[in-house]
Amino acid sequence: MADPVTFTVNGKSLQAPAGTLVIDACKRAGIEIPAFCYYEGLALQAACRMCLVEVEKAPKLLASCTLPVAEGMVVQTESPVVVQARKSMLEFLLTNHPLDCPVCDKGGECELQDMSFRYGAGESRFTEMKHHVDEKQWSPVVYFDAPRCILCYRCVRICDEGLGVKALGVTNRGAYSEITPNKGDHLDCDECGACIDICPVGALTSGIYRYQTRPWEMEHTGTICSHCGDGCKTTLGVKNDEILRGNNRDRSGINGEFLCIKGRYAFDYVSHSERLQSPLLRSGGKLEEVSWSKALAHVAQRFGEIKASGGRFGVIGGEHSTNEENYYLQKFARAGLGTPNIDHRRSGDVPALLDALHGRQGALATVDDLYNAKGVLIIGVDLAQQHPLLAFQTRADSRHHQAKVFTVTEGPVREDKVAVRKVRAAAADQLDAVKSLGEDLKAAGELVVLFGDSIQGAAVGELVAFLDSLGVPAKYICLVDYSNSRGACDMGLLPHLGPGYQAAAQTGMSMAEMLADPSLDALWVVGANPLAGAALASQKAFVVVQDMFLTETAQRADVVLPSASAYEKAGTVTNTCGQVQRLRKAISVMGAKADLDIFGLLARGMNLDLGRAVPDQVFEEIRASVHGYNVPLPVIATGGAAMADPVHGRIQAAAQAHVIQSARDTLFTSGSWSRYSKTLNVVLEAPGELYKP
Repeated sequence: MADPVTFTVNGKSLQAPAGTLVIDACKRAGIEIPAFCYYEGLALQAACRMCLVEVEKAPKLLASCTLPVAEGMVVQTESPVVVQARKSMLEFLLTNHPLDCPVCDKGGECELQDMSFRYGAGESRFTEMKHHVDEKQWSPVVYFDAPRCILCYRCVRICDEGLGVKALGVTNRGAYSEITPNKGDHLDCDECGACIDICPVGALTSGIYRYQTRPWEMEHTGTICSHCGDGCKTTLGVKNDEILRGNNRDRSGINGEFLCIKGRYAFDYVSHSERLQSPLLRSGGKLEEVSWSKALAHVAQRFGEIKASGGRFGVIGGEHSTNEENYYLQKFARAGLGTPNIDHRRSGDVPALLDALHGRQGALATVDDLYNAKGVLIIGVDLAQQHPLLAFQTRADSRHHQAKVFTVTEGPVREDKVAVRKVRAAAADQLDAVKSLGEDLKAAGELVVLFGDSIQGAAVGELVAFLDSLGVPAKYICLVDYSNSRGACDMGLLPHLGPGYQAAAQTGMSMAEMLADPSLDALWVVGANPLAGAALASQKAFVVVQDMFLTETAQRADVVLPSASAYEKAGTVTNTCGQVQRLRKAISVMGAKADLDIFGLLARGMNLDLGRAVPDQVFEEIRASVHGYNVPLPVIATGGAAMADPVHGRIQAAAQAHVIQSARDTLFTSGSWSRYSKTLNVVLEAPGELYKP
């Protein structure tokens, strides 16, 4: 850390490290300096002139967003000349700015509006007609109103520096300067909406939220995005039990303000017209709507009969269900139904990594570790497409800390732009490709290593052993696909491992083996769609599906139970790094029940004593029985993330080969849910493809 510098602001003596900008030093001391163009983490612009301050002995006012503190510096942030300068700047900005606050979507959240109330002139000296330009639609989710734009360049910088896309730029000069999309009249980008949220005025507005409501009319619920495995916090704006908006402007999660298109807009699948709102029971070869009591009674009776006759059960869990639901489901399968046949669609070899790291603590990387690492090694994944938050952190680490980034992938990826070495290799050759980088990796000093499904089984241990041989401290992230894929592993949705990766009393069938078993008597599928592109060999199997939609698997079912989405229930989820966070219920949907509630009702119907199916009580059981999950409750209760570290010893069970495969989703796909999100289906880039930077 640089030596501290002593300086004075508004008569108050302050200290800050040398090189700190005056605007930042004042902010840390609780002294506000207004600014439009300045934004923490982005390149300095000095365009808006709102942050001007008076510095003793300086011949003119200086922009505090580009001014480093100096020893003995004396600064005034609210002197009469400074206040007058801000008043004049606002008067100038409003010269051509339309006064349409009553209809502008930014009303109530507009920084220009706030500053005008605080510093603005009572009347303007400009009487000329305001120049009008028609509003433009750049994409299904981004609208641009040029007269409202104050040319702060935040949108240009966040797209270039933060996302690495460069979809926005500035054309023309002087009074004719205008923000312009990269394809002339439309955007070709991630459609993440970061430009909208970062805009201090209403120049950029959301095609999803526009003209819907006002911020003070909504209830705001902070929960976790239900799509990929990164675990981003999203704050949902809800009105009349309908989600109207998603963002994370309060930076309360592990993702700060970052959200991709799925986290900010793809909540719309929950209100799709095909959403199931009544149980379905097969009668006469057709699925017909029935009451919950009739459907649950039928399932309980048939499960009881199959169990009593010694029938073969198969249970397939989901990667979006909460930890509490996954834990209770494996308990229901093993203790209630007496079957070891439980699995989920596995997308990363988490058990192999934990086994390779046995005896170590702190060897799993968090999202913050990825921002602070000296080196980042990316293996077998298109990070920007499949794990956008982790890609965002990697770019920020390179930009702010000059981290050395290495990519070993089968095709070009966006991270190549910041990489010091990039290697192309087929999945089977990627471990050898990593070994070819030995000297470069050693020179990095320390690493965060991210790997996908190309590294699994024995190759995981070989990767860890190789990096150990270099003497380079390393932390690891085994990448998995969905919002609770990691939690499904930790909670024991594995045929050979129970909760906390303890060896199961009896090894069961994998998901593929269940589908291929012609003698299977019952198949219970919770929040998954294994029959998309596959077939069930058993013609006699009694199939029960819990899902939100009539998927391919649900169409084969004898009973379909409508389940709640992640935005409609409480519980916890674990992201791909192993960080546990709490879900909070934002809305209710008529007719749907949380999977945990369904489990509890079925257990009662079968007279099983599996404990109360209540999220908080099940989580207490998890904390008591699953090693590494005794996480501090205050951390997750207040919206934080707590690291789970399930095992420190060997995992005493043989790994199952050839069952791990990523779904290879892009930014614009999300498994079976993609078809139910209007936003993901209308963007020009959808469905997109991997390894196309």
